[in-house]
This record gives sequence, structure tokens and C-alpha cells, in this order.
Amino acid sequence: MYIRKLSLLNFKNIAQADLELAPGINCFTGRNGAGKTNVIDAVWYLAMCKSSLAMTDGQSVRHGEEFFLLNGEYLSDGGRHETVTCSFKRNGGKTLKRNGKEYERLSEHIGAVPTVIVSPADIFLVSDAADERRKWLNSFISQNDREYLNALIRYNHALAERNRLLKQLRSAAQGDLLEVFDMQLEAHGRVIHAKRAETIEKLGPIVARHYRAISGDREKVELSYRSELNGATFGEVLAAARDRDIANQFTTSGVDDVVRRIGGYPLKKYGSQGQQKSFLIALKLAQHAIIAEETGERPILLLDDLFDKLDASRLEALITLVGDGSFGQTVISDCNHTRLTSILDNCGARYTLFTVEEGEITEERREA
Repeated sequence: MYIRKLSLLNFKNIAQADLELAPGINCFTGRNGAGKTNVIDAVWYLAMCKSSLAMTDGQSVRHGEEFFLLNGEYLSDGGRHETVTCSFKRNGGKTLKRNGKEYERLSEHIGAVPTVIVSPADIFLVSDAADERRKWLNSFISQNDREYLNALIRYNHALAERNRLLKQLRSAAQGDLLEVFDMQLEAHGRVIHAKRAETIEKLGPIVARHYRAISGDREKVELSYRSELNGATFGEVLAAARDRDIANQFTTSGVDDVVRRIGGYPLKKYGSQGQQKSFLIALKLAQHAIIAEETGERPILLLDDLFDKLDASRLEALITLVGDGSFGQTVISDCNHTRLTSILDNCGARYTLFTVEEGEITEERREA
């Protein structure tokens, strides 16, 4: 799938823009703060109903305005035309329409426009923030697995109710009602755990393959799934932790994480910044491959601030990788116009080039 036309109105620092994007590589260059990332975020908004950054809908409205409007016209790999419109008003909330029909629940749209993003904010995937990695897994799997998304919504609701109850309890003898929520958590948690484990198992070899391509086969990376549920049922884990949960007044069980290694050692501790960035890109390319395989649609690939912490050899390897057409549409942002175009030209890549200056977007080059 690719986005053919993208329109922005009052979105962040962009007053108005109507862009025609190519099905291959699209590049946006300009100084920091010019608005390059805002274009990429608009594409993400239309796919996921929210910003890829830590921003509220209201913060995405241009200063001095009361609303923003985003519109995307798409063509699927199967030749199907789609139109998605997202609007937000400060006093009226957010609406999302697909082909003119408004969704009753925004969650119904997740997966309709498969999209994968790589941005500087992804550093949490190699940091110690396990909760952030779980959020990424949830976003990834939910795009093409409705059963998982439904289980996740119900699990989070049951977890919130259980935690609310735990704040009222003083001893295990008062905890009979906990069993009701424990059964709900076990039922939904079983679906979540199984799908996460399956996804990480699929990701591992694909991440390793893409990392070898980007790094020039200089290092070996590994991916695995660590969970309390790998060796016990959720019911057993919750029962064993009940006294601790009551004492702490919140649920402490169900912990899991994505383990990342390079050369057999923890990536966060032993990987350089360039190695960590290469791993992140390989991870997202693997995510792209799995979504494409399971849905039959190649996701739109968004590469924000591409040059951050990557040397020229890794960048050229990446451009060669995404420039062969197999990844479909790619949208790249970078602040160094000369460096980006030089690498693209050296790799023989075909691309469309836009420059961004203070929210104004100009097309400089259209691929033949």
C-alpha cells in the first residue's frame, strides 16, 4: 500500500500542504524544526489515529488555530483505492473517516493502513524501559491481529479493575473478588502471551538477516522473549503473587520483555550508538516483512531523521536495501540535503525530493 496524495491543514507548523507522493522513495529535507517530521507524523496519524510523538491531539493543532485536518488517498497493492480523513477540533474532539464513513471506535481503523516507523524516539527499544517495548509490541501486533487487539483491550480493563480493588484490600482473606479478575486476566493474558512469543520467534531470524545486510556482516544480533508465563500459567503466577499484590496495592505479575543481544551480550550495555540504531532499523524492517506476509499489503515505511548515529557505509547499505522496490513506499526525512541526495545517487536509487522550510513544502525532484 502507498499514499498517493497527502493533504495537511493547520497541522503543527504546516498551515497547508497538498503533496503527491511517489510509490518508491520520498525524501523530505530541511533544517531542524522546519517541519520534516511533521509530514511523517501526519502519515502516521492517518494510520494509527494518533501522533507518533508524545503529543496530544490539541498540541498538534497549529498555533492560533482551532482545528487540524489530514487527508490521505491510498492505493493498495491489490489496486484498491482508499481515502482516510482525520480531523480534530479543540472543542469538538477527533473524528476519523475511511472512504467517507466515520468510525464508531477509532480502534476499528488499526491495521487498515499498515505503516511502520523508525524515529529517534525508538531508543526505548534498546533501553531498560520494558513497558515501552510492550507498547511497541502491542501496536505492532494489533495492526494485523484483531483477536489480539480485543484481548488487549479486555485485559487492560480487567487489570485496571483489579488494581482498583487491590487499593481497597487489607488482607488475602478479603480477596475473593480478586479471583474473578484473575480468571479474566488469565483468559486474555493467555492470548497476549502466545501471540507475543510467536511474534518474537518470527522476528528473530529476520532481524538478524537485515542487521547483517546493514552492518556488512560485522556483528551478530539475537532476539528472544522472556516472560514469567514461559514456565507457568497466569493463574499460578497471580496466585503466587497475591500477598505481594495486596501489600503493594497493584498487580506485580505478568512481567515480560524482549531480550536484545549483540555478539552474545546485552545490546544496551555493549552496543555502540551506531550498532543500536542499526538494530532498531533491522527490527522495524523485520516488522515490515511480517505485516506484509500476514496481510498481503506492504506497509508504508517511515524513516525519520535517517542519518542519526549511522555512518556512511551503514546508510548506503540501508538505502540499497529499501531502494530495490521490495519494501514498497518509503518516506525519509533528514536535515542534510547534500548528504542524503549524494548517498541516494551513489546507490542508484530513484527518489522524489521535497524541501521543507518553516512549514512550507516544495517539490524539487520527481523520479522518472
